[in-house]
Amino acid sequence: MYLGLDLGTSGVKALLIDAGQTVIGSGHASLDVSRPHPGWSEQNPADWIRACEEAIAELKASHPGQLAAVKGIGLSGQMHGATLLDAGDQVLRPCILWNDTRSHAEAAKLDADPRFRKLTGNIVFPGFTAPKLVWVKNNEPDIFAKVAKVLLPKDFLRLWLSGEHISEMSDSAGTSWLDVGKRGWSSDLLTATSLDEKQMPSLVEGTEKAGALRSELASKWGMQAGIPIAGGAGDNAASACGMGTVAAGQAFVSLGTSGVLFAANASYLPNPESAVHTFCHALPGTWHQMGVILSATDSLNWLSEISGKGPGELTAELGDALKAPTGVSFLPYLSGERTPHNDSAIRGSFTGLAHETSRTVLTQAVLEGVAFAFRDSLEALAKAGTTLTRVTAIGGGSRSRYWLKAIATALGLPVDVPADGDFGAAFGAARLGMIAATGADPLRVCTAPATDATIEPVAALSNAYADAYQRYRALYPAIRAVTA
Repeated sequence: MYLGLDLGTSGVKALLIDAGQTVIGSGHASLDVSRPHPGWSEQNPADWIRACEEAIAELKASHPGQLAAVKGIGLSGQMHGATLLDAGDQVLRPCILWNDTRSHAEAAKLDADPRFRKLTGNIVFPGFTAPKLVWVKNNEPDIFAKVAKVLLPKDFLRLWLSGEHISEMSDSAGTSWLDVGKRGWSSDLLTATSLDEKQMPSLVEGTEKAGALRSELASKWGMQAGIPIAGGAGDNAASACGMGTVAAGQAFVSLGTSGVLFAANASYLPNPESAVHTFCHALPGTWHQMGVILSATDSLNWLSEISGKGPGELTAELGDALKAPTGVSFLPYLSGERTPHNDSAIRGSFTGLAHETSRTVLTQAVLEGVAFAFRDSLEALAKAGTTLTRVTAIGGGSRSRYWLKAIATALGLPVDVPADGDFGAAFGAARLGMIAATGADPLRVCTAPATDATIEPVAALSNAYADAYQRYRALYPAIRAVTA
């Protein structure tokens, strides 16, 4: 058996798979987020340990005796969080999470230093780890003076599991301290934030051994002491391992609350100007790029709330056949946009409304607007040298075949729909645990799920979609000019 532990923002998931990668069972425990001030988002790392204990206890109770067969553990987690420890490994303050924006001024100042984009291949976003440490230095100097180690969330779990300060490349790439091309800490970037490499964990690849399970915990859970713990991955890279998106040219589109177009790369291809994330992948010698849109299914949920119709009801009104764009356009910038604009101030809009505009037309425009936002990410990836031939769809929004037809036509790419199963971050983490424990070939372990269906672009509407996309592209600068 192999155990995957995924530390998310809303909970911890423990997933058990067997040697054939069949999911045996899972356990889950919830987490809360503290928001003591506007723009702040924090969690107490002690709650992560509690939730991990609860998730494993649930798994143990539902599958008695089977944890004794675990031969490897993999870790996945929410990225970018700043977990600050003193010289005795005691937590100095609540962890500042990925969606905390208090350090926006510090991020802008670091981003103005050309070394950061040059070495990391990314814009310094407020959610990244480095600007948070500068904020702590500026606002909590007594705490900053005591910082002996900075750990990412999943690596704090590793410290508890193994007693080791270790991280891996995919998660560390989101700190703004990693030389992403060279896959190592940058002393220049650390110095720029008044830190040094002694305060960082050591680095391994996600497939490598990175600590071993402490005997105390092994005894409590009925497991063997010394089980290897894999380096693991940040949540998106772990999900990609679960989806089998690990080789150059493979990609998935995640249609969740936010949207992600994720592409695996065999080389380092940064494009920070387009707000594309370029990170190390969890497998050695591989990288990945992500275009991120902030309101994907959230846009449909917004329309659902104001129309009084459920999201499924709204999409059902469209029928099965893809329709030509109506001339009504929707910009899905309800909370700003990441790729390609990096604009937190921009807001969404409908344009082209008329007396005859119906609820169905609005729904169609929302689905098309999100599809065009993914097209923006595809264009940004292309500028960085990444060419895609097909994508796999995941996330709750992928249940709408109409939406998938719109995305396929907007991207000009076939969209594969995987067969039912659990291919998320916890599954990817378990796969990494298997690789670390057995030395198996990562490409043989991290395979793609079976395809249930393929949605092809609707060729008859390709020109109409191309025209609608050009209208969509022209709207951003126009709307930006009147957005406060």
